[in-house]
Amino acid sequence: MSNLDIFRQETRQWLEENCPAEMRKPMTADGACWGGRNFKFSHPDQKLWLERMGEKGWTAPTWPSEYGGGGLNYDENKILAEELFKLGARPALASFGIWMLGPALLEYASHEQKMEHIPKIVKGEIRWCQGYSEPGAGSDLASLKTKAVEDGNNFIVNGQKVWTSYADECDMIFTLVRTGPQEPKHNGISFLLIDMDQPGVETKPIKLISGKSPFCETFFTDAVVPKTNLVHDLNKGWDVAKNLLQHERKMLASMGLGGSSAGGKGKGKSGSGLANLSKKYVESSEGKISDEGLRQKIAKSDMDAHAFGLTLRRASEEAKNSNHGPSAATSIFKFFGSEHNKRRYEIMLEAMGTQGLGWEGGEFGPEELAVTREWLRTKANSIEGGTSEVQLNVISKRVLDLPQ
Repeated sequence: MSNLDIFRQETRQWLEENCPAEMRKPMTADGACWGGRNFKFSHPDQKLWLERMGEKGWTAPTWPSEYGGGGLNYDENKILAEELFKLGARPALASFGIWMLGPALLEYASHEQKMEHIPKIVKGEIRWCQGYSEPGAGSDLASLKTKAVEDGNNFIVNGQKVWTSYADECDMIFTLVRTGPQEPKHNGISFLLIDMDQPGVETKPIKLISGKSPFCETFFTDAVVPKTNLVHDLNKGWDVAKNLLQHERKMLASMGLGGSSAGGKGKGKSGSGLANLSKKYVESSEGKISDEGLRQKIAKSDMDAHAFGLTLRRASEEAKNSNHGPSAATSIFKFFGSEHNKRRYEIMLEAMGTQGLGWEGGEFGPEELAVTREWLRTKANSIEGGTSEVQLNVISKRVLDLPQ
């Protein structure tokens, strides 16, 4: 028996013994565990599952064990993902710290900063949000104006961020601030970690057309930030920002899978899930949807999701084998994932007919109300994390190397 066979056997046994029963049930739309100081667990098993996976380091399985990660190599991580999938286990933690900040810290932070922040990310003790966009600095992010002025051992921060996801529920924010000259604008930017629970930091939710308010405005008024929270060199934060954006776009691209696994084997809203939802509302015969046009749209969506999943998996394997992180190619994934996710929800609404118009009221079920609101929410997919137009520019210049 090979070492990997032994690892698989031990992993399967550990998961069977440690994954609580409640965490093996399908996750609801609002059932993700975000962790943090103020997170309210939906069930005691959710807290237990986070504690066990965090202690094992398996919320960030490939991160160095020195900083609390799982320390797994590529093949071991693949086995862990497969065994979690077979068990039907929910993700123990949803975290911008894992998806975005952690990889950037591993590359740019000092050893002391890694020891301070990464173990807390792995265990879900701190919930992070991202402070990048500003009212006048969205797609042209480098034109940001939030300032951090040196004051002894601290920075004094003043300015405003916008579209800060879940800022009103988070403990800390990783943010870009201006610490040097405006020109050239990509210089003079620094990357700071700021505690949200302090005087001078305020948030205001922004209500979306979906009726929810996941986005916020974030205001800094003479907020005090220790200089030890400066990541990388002063005025060199754009290097960190670019690295982190690639991880963010890779994360956002996964929306296009709609719950499918990276290999296209999943049973989420894409794949068989899209067909099953449609059968509830459209006439079917012998398990086959009668509307040929709708069948074709579902089949194309399923094939696109499967191909996209395989492409993401191949890119991930290539990146691991070359020891390089995400590249500019993540803009391809982000663009396709965003557009595919929007098309997928359009198909759902088409299948649901008038039941897809639900907003509130007893004549609509929870699933119908959720799909209607999520359809509206998908309109932001092609804006957040860099608009689709910006991604196409990045693809043309940095992937295809086309002349400007």
